[in-house]
Parts: sequence; C-alpha cells; structure tokens
Amino acid sequence: MTKTFSSLSDLAGAFGKSIDNDNSSVNSNDEALVYSTSQGRIKQAVEKTVTASDGFAKVRRETKGRKGKGVITISGLGLDDKALKELAKKLKKTCGTGGSVVGEVIEIQGDKREEIKLVLEKNGFKVKFIGG
Repeated sequence: MTKTFSSLSDLAGAFGKSIDNDNSSVNSNDEALVYSTSQGRIKQAVEKTVTASDGFAKVRRETKGRKGKGVITISGLGLDDKALKELAKKLKKTCGTGGSVVGEVIEIQGDKREEIKLVLEKNGFKVKFIGG
C-alpha cells in the first residue's frame, strides 16, 4: 500500500493536518530584511533620541580611568549630536585644550571649570558643579 503524494498539502492531508498558505509569520514591512539582490545591504533606520535636560548643565571633574589626567565632563545639556559638537568646538577653542564628545557628554581636557561655566552661561545654560 504505497501511495505517492503529488504535493506537500496531500502529505499533510494524509496525516490529518492542514497547511495555511497565508504566510502570517512573515512580516509585511520586512523589518528583518538584511540583504536584497536588487539593492544590496539594507540599513535599518535608526532613530536617535536625545535625553531631555532638567535645566542644568552638570560640570564634573574626573580622573578615573585616565591615568591621573584631569578631564572636565559636561552632561545634561539636552542637545542633539550636531549641536553638541558645535558647543564642544567652542569650549575647546575658548579653553585652548583638546576634548571630545562621547555619547551625550562633552569631555574637555584639563581643569578649566570657570572658563567652561562662563561659556555655558553665555549660551543660555544654568551650570551646576558636581563633585569636588
């Protein structure tokens, strides 16, 4: 009693199962799509969120993890990446030192807290010194 099945649905029917052809498990908007033969690698749209400010720019002096070198970190500004880089550029130029933007924090080399406070207040931020 060998019976040949012409399709997968015939085989499933022999075992009392039914096959759904609506493909409900596949996303209709293709969020999981990584590569397409017509376009190549597909980059997913990433939304960057900016943490809201509480009204104070927090200025802190840190030496941890920097081999004893002092760095001033400025956080809590509530600015996007472009505005943070512009402000960091202005601070570095005023202080005459180097620095960088890491995440939503501006790092300025050296201990120039008073100069940084003047620049931030001139740009409309309230400044709060954190730590010693």
